[in-house]
Amino acid sequence: MESAISSPLSTSSHLLPSPYRSSLGSRSQSFPSLQNLRHPSFKSRCFFGVPFRSRQTQPIRCQSSNQQPAKDDGFVIEDVPHLTDFLSNLPSYPNPLKQSQAYAVVKQTFVSTDDVVAQKVVVQKDDPRGVHFRRAGPREKVYFKSDEVRACIVTCGGLCPGINTVIREIVCGLNYMYGVEDILGIEGGYRGFYSKNTLRLTPKVVNDIHKRGGTFLRTSRGGHDTNKIVDNIQDRGINQVYIIGGDGTQKGAALIYKEVEKRGLQVAVAGIPKTIDNDIAVIDKSFGFDTAVEEAQRAINAAHVEVESVENGVGIVKLMGRYSGFIALYATLASRDVDCCLVPESPFYLEGRGGLFEFVEERLKENGHVVIVLAEGAGQEYVAQEMQVVDGKDASGNKLLLDVGLWLTEKIKDHFTKVQKMAINMKYIDPTYMIRAIPSNASDNIYCTLLAQSAVHGAMAGFSGFTVGPVNSRHAYIPISRVTETQNTVNLTDRMWARLLASTNQPSFLEGNALHERVDKEDVDVINHNMRATSI
Repeated sequence: MESAISSPLSTSSHLLPSPYRSSLGSRSQSFPSLQNLRHPSFKSRCFFGVPFRSRQTQPIRCQSSNQQPAKDDGFVIEDVPHLTDFLSNLPSYPNPLKQSQAYAVVKQTFVSTDDVVAQKVVVQKDDPRGVHFRRAGPREKVYFKSDEVRACIVTCGGLCPGINTVIREIVCGLNYMYGVEDILGIEGGYRGFYSKNTLRLTPKVVNDIHKRGGTFLRTSRGGHDTNKIVDNIQDRGINQVYIIGGDGTQKGAALIYKEVEKRGLQVAVAGIPKTIDNDIAVIDKSFGFDTAVEEAQRAINAAHVEVESVENGVGIVKLMGRYSGFIALYATLASRDVDCCLVPESPFYLEGRGGLFEFVEERLKENGHVVIVLAEGAGQEYVAQEMQVVDGKDASGNKLLLDVGLWLTEKIKDHFTKVQKMAINMKYIDPTYMIRAIPSNASDNIYCTLLAQSAVHGAMAGFSGFTVGPVNSRHAYIPISRVTETQNTVNLTDRMWARLLASTNQPSFLEGNALHERVDKEDVDVINHNMRATSI
C-alpha cells in the first residue's frame, strides 16, 4: 500500500500550475476559481486566499488578487480521495439534513469546503503553518440517494471497549440523519465478506448493544483477500463500507479502496481506527483508551491493597501495550499508588547500581511494599534471550509476545530469596482480557458517537479511502496511509514521561547504549545535559 510522502517539500517560485496531477490518482485537472468548485473533491486547493503546499503533490503557490506572488507561509493540506476523482460525471444531491428536525436548531448545518484542521496547534511566530487535514462533518451536497444506499459494517482484529457503540451509531446515523434503511453487518471480520452470512441491521436491532463488551458482529484476525472482498461488495450491491479496526485492518481498507477505484465502482470506503493501546498516529487518542485506563485502576488498586497488607509485599500488574506504553503510563499517573512503571519505549535493567532490583529493595525498606506496573511489550528482548524462542506472529502479522509479567515475577523472587536472603510476598495480576472485554465508559461512548457520525457524513459526501479521528480536538478526514505509516509511541523526551518519573520518583533506566538506541538522535544531547545536571 502506498504510504504518505514524509520527506520535506521544497518551495516553488512558480505560480499555480494548470493542469496539475495528484499523486493518489493519475488524473489531470485545471484549477477553476474557488467559487466555481462543484464539490469538495480530492484536490489540493488554495484555502482562504493563502498559499499552501500539499504532501500529495508538487508544491504550488497561489496568486494574490493584485497578481503579485503571495508569500509562501508553508500551508500544507493532506487531503483524502473523493469518488469524483475517478467518476467524473457522478451527480450530487441536496443533503437530507436540510429537512432534519434535529439539525434545524444548528446555526451552521454544513461544514464549509474550506474548513481544515491544523495538525500542529502550538507554533511560534515565524513558523510555517504546517500540515492540515480536511475537517469532518456534513456537506451541503451528497453523492448518494438515501433509498439507493446499501451500507455494510465490519469489525476486525482484537477487542476494544466501544466497538459496539460505533456500530450502533453508524446504523442510527445512517437511518436517522440520512434515511438509509438497507444496512448489513458483516460477521466475523474480513473473512465474513466471502465465508459468512450477513446480518440485517436496524436501529431496533442495535438499540442496546453499546451496553455490552466485545463486538456484536464478531471479529477475526487476518483473512483479507482484496479481490474476494470487492467481488462480494460488487455482487451484493454494497456502495458504502464502514471498516472498524486497527493498523492492519486500515491497511486492508486502503487496498479495498484502491481496488474499488480500479474497477470504477461508486463505493465509499470509510475507516474507523481502533486500538486499545492508543498507538494510532496523527489522531489525539483512540476510542476505548479512556475506558482501559479507568479499568486498569481496579487492578492497580487491588495490587496495592494486597501488598500493603503483608510484609515486604511486591505487586506486579501487567497491562496492555505491545509497542506503546500509553495505558501503563496514564494508569500510573492516575493511580498514584504505583512505585515504578515499565514501558516498551524505555529500556530497563535488573542488576547493578540504578537497576530495578536496587530500586525495589530501597522501596521495601522505605515503605514495606512496592507496586510495579508493566506494559506487555516491555523487556521482551530479555525474555527472548533467556527462553531462546523463535519469533512468531499472529494472523494479523503482530509479533507474538512472551509473558514478561511472569518472567519478571520469577526474577524478583529469585533475587530476593536467593541473593538478598529476604522473604517477599509476591502478587501478580494480569487483567488484560478483563479490560478489553468491558463496555465503554461515558467518555468513550460520546467519542464513539462522534467518530461514527463523522464517518457517515464523509461517506455520504462522497469521500472514500479515508479514516476519521480527532486532531487537536477537531474531527478530521485523514488519508489512511497517514495513520498506518507509523505507530504513536511514548516520547521519552516529552513532559508527560517526565511527569511520570516525577510522580513515581523511579529511576529513568536510561544509560549508555540504551539511551542512544531508544530516543531520537536530535534529543540525545538534551537528555545527556539534563542527566548531568540532575546526577548526584
